[in-house]
Amino acid sequence: MRRTERYPAKGGANSLWHMYQTVPFFKVVKNFAVIQLARYTPFLPMKNFLYRTFLKMKVGEKTSFALMVMPDTMYPERIKVGDNSIIGFNTTILAHEYLIDEYRVGDVEIGKNVLIGANTTILPGVQIGDGAIISAASLVNCDIPPGVFAGGNPVKIIFTAQQMKERQKGMRENG
Repeated sequence: MRRTERYPAKGGANSLWHMYQTVPFFKVVKNFAVIQLARYTPFLPMKNFLYRTFLKMKVGEKTSFALMVMPDTMYPERIKVGDNSIIGFNTTILAHEYLIDEYRVGDVEIGKNVLIGANTTILPGVQIGDGAIISAASLVNCDIPPGVFAGGNPVKIIFTAQQMKERQKGMRENG
C-alpha cells in the first residue's frame, strides 16, 4: 500500500473542484512556471538549481532530469531524488492525486543511482530503492526494492537484485 494521506472531498463536488482550497493558487502558478522553464532547459545544473531553490525539492548531487520531466505542480516539496540518478524523458512524478471522493498526498522517494526510463509515471507515496532500474513507459504504483529491474503497467519486478548482479557479472566476463 502506498503511503498517502487521505482527505475527503466536501460540498458534493469532486476533490479537484476544490483544488485551491487545498493548495494556494499562486503557489501552483509559480510552480507551473518554474517547471515549464526547467522542462525545456538543456542545462542539468540549472534544472537542479530551479527544483531545489524554487520548488524545495530534495535533489541529490549529479542527478539528471531529462527534457520534459514533469514534477508535481501542487506538492513538489514532497519529492526527493538521491545522488547520481537519471529521470528519463517525459517522466511524471506525482505527489498528489485527486479522486472523486477524496484527494491523496504522499512523499515520493527515489534513491541513489536510480535509472527511470522515459515516459514513466510515478504515483504518490512510493519509494524506489538505491540502484533500481525502471523500464520506459512504466506505471510505478508500489515500492521498488533496491537494485531490481522493474517495468510495466502496473510495474512488476522483472529481475531481482541478485539476478541483476549475476547478469552484470556475466556481461563483464563476456564483454
